[in-house]
Amino acid sequence: MQSRLDKSPVATWWWTVDRWFLAAFLSLMGLGIVLSFAASPAVAQRIGLDSFHFATRQIIFTIPALGMMLVVSFLDSRQIRRMALAMLCIMLVLMVAVLYIGVEVKGARRWVSLAGVSIQPSEFLKPAFVVICAWLFAEHKRQPDIPGNLFAMLLLALVISLLVAQPDFGQTMLVLGTWGVMFFMAGLPWLWIIALGAAGVGGVFAAYTVFPHVAGRIDRFMTGEGDTFQVDMGRDALINGGWFGVGPGEGTVKRVIPDSHADFVFSVAGEEFGLIMCFFIMTIFAFIVLRGLSTALKEQDDFTRYAVGGLVTVFGLQSVINMAVNLQLMPAKGMTLPFISYGGSSQIAIAISMGMVLALTRRRPEKRKQLGFAPSQRAMAAE
Repeated sequence: MQSRLDKSPVATWWWTVDRWFLAAFLSLMGLGIVLSFAASPAVAQRIGLDSFHFATRQIIFTIPALGMMLVVSFLDSRQIRRMALAMLCIMLVLMVAVLYIGVEVKGARRWVSLAGVSIQPSEFLKPAFVVICAWLFAEHKRQPDIPGNLFAMLLLALVISLLVAQPDFGQTMLVLGTWGVMFFMAGLPWLWIIALGAAGVGGVFAAYTVFPHVAGRIDRFMTGEGDTFQVDMGRDALINGGWFGVGPGEGTVKRVIPDSHADFVFSVAGEEFGLIMCFFIMTIFAFIVLRGLSTALKEQDDFTRYAVGGLVTVFGLQSVINMAVNLQLMPAKGMTLPFISYGGSSQIAIAISMGMVLALTRRRPEKRKQLGFAPSQRAMAAE
């Protein structure tokens, strides 16, 4: 245990970091490893791999993800902005590269291979996009003559264009929703809220009209006709588990779910550990989002408020979308459950994002001064 008198960087970090956030993130990472052992063996055996191939890789992904989260959490707000700007520039280049040299999977190009490592640039783009937009909104509020809001809109248009070109409709809606929440926090007029809502509805209609795979998913969700095997099996796994589950390793429905280790790991948790486990997972996600928004609203610094609010919003929306698909409350989206689903790009990108949350919510001396707890003020009060 670190002493409060210890002024080393690690000790200072320990006494200033939000340990509730840290505990929640570590809990989700641990659950991801446990559920990977439950969900992935059947998938690995089906494609001729070692039973614990995906579970082992999940651990391998988690180690650097944890390291990245902790390293990022040591940064200050200025360093976070610089890091986000560098990430944004690199990922925008890779997003363009994906359209030409990306790996095509099921008609979409979302992955690019660099030095033998597959990367999904859109996953890393999201936290960088949120932080830079937060900075632009904050700069506009600090100095209205700076067109920060306009630049944020142009950046949104660029990111959405690249996502639609892949195409990745799920990530598009996620980015749009998060940007809308941040713009609302920045104090947009009601006219803009109505306009953005209308644009969102128009975008959904356009996607349904232009992209056959989007229309197919929506039609299958609305009518129940067509290839709904995976979502049906996900629902059956939850039903089979009941309240307390059939026991670790005893699930049967999970064996036939193609993406049980990735998009449908929540269903596997329900089958083997019961709805109690599902509620527990949902509670952790809800705690992170609510604590994040509550902390953001208390912040006096505009950039920190918008950035933290945006980062926990994208984290929460992604988890809600994944769980809603598993519960057949939304059309299939192909979106991972943060920290729990299998996936290297997703795991590391989310860790960086939550490392930014830890960094921005650390208790710093300048924050205490803003609240009236500066040492000089305490001394004057004592006199």
